Amino acid sequence: MQSRHIAWLMSSLMLMVSIGTFAEDSAKRTADQIVNTICAACHAPDGNSAITLNPKLAGQHPEYLTKQLAEFKSGKRANAVMSGIVASLTDEEIKDLATYFSAKKLNLGQATTNGKSSLGEKIYRAGNMENNVPACAACHGPNGTGIPKQFPRLNGQHADYTLAQLKAFRTGERANAPMMMAIAAKMSDAEMSAVADYIQGLR
Repeated sequence: MQSRHIAWLMSSLMLMVSIGTFAEDSAKRTADQIVNTICAACHAPDGNSAITLNPKLAGQHPEYLTKQLAEFKSGKRANAVMSGIVASLTDEEIKDLATYFSAKKLNLGQATTNGKSSLGEKIYRAGNMENNVPACAACHGPNGTGIPKQFPRLNGQHADYTLAQLKAFRTGERANAPMMMAIAAKMSDAEMSAVADYIQGLR
């Protein structure tokens, strides 16, 4: 885990340098240029991040990506690195980036231990009635592909990233999705870890 955090910190430092360079050259604002100058450092040029604490963006619904980028910019979704990145982007550029990444092919992953009949599968497909935790599949679909314009695609997402977001929802650190905040507040650490692992291998 320590090596992943070091990789994340290094990518963040690279981003800060890229942001400064990008701000000096605002004449070229195509999606390709923005991605290659800034986004690729953390999310890879094709949106399949190799850093597990950074989300895969490939194949995500453009509406969801647009919403998240806009909320980073407005401050509704708090993240110091992302807020700095999107500050210089126009609404049109945000939509272009969302379209760019949504068109990329998602590289699916593998669950570590939460396969068929696991706790992760149980939570994802049936929830936990004792704690009033609903099934993830109810909103994100049986295969994790989500519902465009409403709920994001989850399948193949890094377990580390998904787990971090569930914990952020629970603590209120991430507060731009009230439904997820309410759900995460009812989940145990074990349930979060299991379902995050299951989602990583979902296809």
